[in-house]
Amino acid sequence: MRRKTVSAPPAAPVESAQGLAAFQPGDRGFLQKYGTPFSILLGAAIIAAGIYFSKNPFSFSAADPASAPNRMEVSADDDPVLGAANAPVTIIEFSDFQCPYCRQFWRDTLPQIKTNYIDKGLAKLVYRDFPLTNIHPSAQVAAEAGECADSQGKFWQFHDAVFARQDEQGATTIAFTAEDVKSWGAEAGLSATTFNECIDSASNRAEVLKDFQDGVAAGVGGTPTFFVNGIAVEGALPYIQFQQLLDQELRRVE
Repeated sequence: MRRKTVSAPPAAPVESAQGLAAFQPGDRGFLQKYGTPFSILLGAAIIAAGIYFSKNPFSFSAADPASAPNRMEVSADDDPVLGAANAPVTIIEFSDFQCPYCRQFWRDTLPQIKTNYIDKGLAKLVYRDFPLTNIHPSAQVAAEAGECADSQGKFWQFHDAVFARQDEQGATTIAFTAEDVKSWGAEAGLSATTFNECIDSASNRAEVLKDFQDGVAAGVGGTPTFFVNGIAVEGALPYIQFQQLLDQELRRVE
């Protein structure tokens, strides 16, 4: 099934399994050689970004069924849910605890979605694991630890602690260890002995793998990827675009 997706702009990309390649201007005075055309291109990019973010890429006409976005059937499984079970809009997030763009979404966009939609019973967020282990070697143990935290009823406290501690160290991919994960779990209020034993046992490996396989089956190729009532959204988009889609979905289900 083909699906309509909306990809993030360069400022908020999705992190794919192929990794990211940084632009290298070279050793011969890049700005001196290309400064003027580069400035022109930068100005054009800023104008284009303003136009891009002022439009609603999710909009469609009720009179034109062909313009409606495709919806995927994506299971929430038994994964952690933030919000009311009967909320009319379901956001399923496939995420990676070591992904800097997943952390960007957590930091810049999720707080506003939570305040304006989740806390008001209008939407709920389901977290599913999609660890990109080839570029994020600690993502697997963090995902398994998240399941351990969920078994103690403290997934979201752990979720916030993992992203917050990395965010304190910078905006890029942050290296961490299983011992760091255990420490963050303790900070989140988890029973340390039970939590640490759960991590060491690797008892949640199959559950994390199931999430990953479900994501692949739904067409997920990088993180973060969201399904908003089945509409695929790729990347850490700014709040305004999530707002447009959420409002559209609320009008649709009225």
